[in-house]
Amino acid sequence: MSPIFGLRFIFCMEPRNQTAVSELLLLELTDDPALKSILFSLFLSMYLVTVLGNLIIILAVNSEPHLHTPMYFFLSKLSFTDIFLSTSTNPKKLVNIHSKIWGISYTGCLSQVFFVLAFLVSENCLLTAMAYDRYVAICHPLMYTIIMNPSLCVMLVLISLFISIVDALLHSLMVLQLSFCTDLQIPHFFCELAQVIKPACSDTLINNILIYVFSILLGGSALFGIIASYAQMVCFLLRIPSTGRKYKAFSTCGSHLLGVSSFYGTGFGVYISSTVTESSTKTAVASMM
Repeated sequence: MSPIFGLRFIFCMEPRNQTAVSELLLLELTDDPALKSILFSLFLSMYLVTVLGNLIIILAVNSEPHLHTPMYFFLSKLSFTDIFLSTSTNPKKLVNIHSKIWGISYTGCLSQVFFVLAFLVSENCLLTAMAYDRYVAICHPLMYTIIMNPSLCVMLVLISLFISIVDALLHSLMVLQLSFCTDLQIPHFFCELAQVIKPACSDTLINNILIYVFSILLGGSALFGIIASYAQMVCFLLRIPSTGRKYKAFSTCGSHLLGVSSFYGTGFGVYISSTVTESSTKTAVASMM
């Protein structure tokens, strides 16, 4: 039976730059026709729920005047990011399942690498901006409208966009420098950066260093900022005698904490699964989650 997940690169036997590759073949998720229908329905449902759910959030924020606040402004941008992140991989997977033609162009694969990285980093930055917004709202309520003014909110979104594009562009350009020399198989269902560079014939030391450095720099600093913001909020609320005010303050952070937990929780899950198991199928399933 063919592997459940994978990605096969077709190259010539002599080393050459990856830009010479015109087509990549994606391996089937399964060769069982009945299971293919189930998977197609499952992935389509998940994708539609993601898109429609986030569109409802965006429309609600834009149509309701009382939701025109910094927190909901960041939330609407986060919804845009979720839609595009899901769209960068899911439609191609659905087309492959339906058409039974498991191929992707080199340009399409590199585009997936770029957009997945860009939207992941953007989401990471937006979650940090939302944590800062909650910190200001709870710890400095009288100064909230002054500090979190529209100019600052727009600037934070633009900074997150700039950082995400620079990070994705740098990694994508580094992939262009790699060479491959034989038929290679990558155990994944889309072109994810770490899986793409693994089978390269050329030296990937710089690529791996950049991945670790930027992961620690961007992911670590963002997570530290979120933890520091909530630590300040907890210390501030513990000094408040009113239980009702404490509950109201914490309730405004519930949705953000849920988003942070799901984002970093699944991220750490993928990392741990890739380090503790040699099964490519388990790693791919964890990444899909």
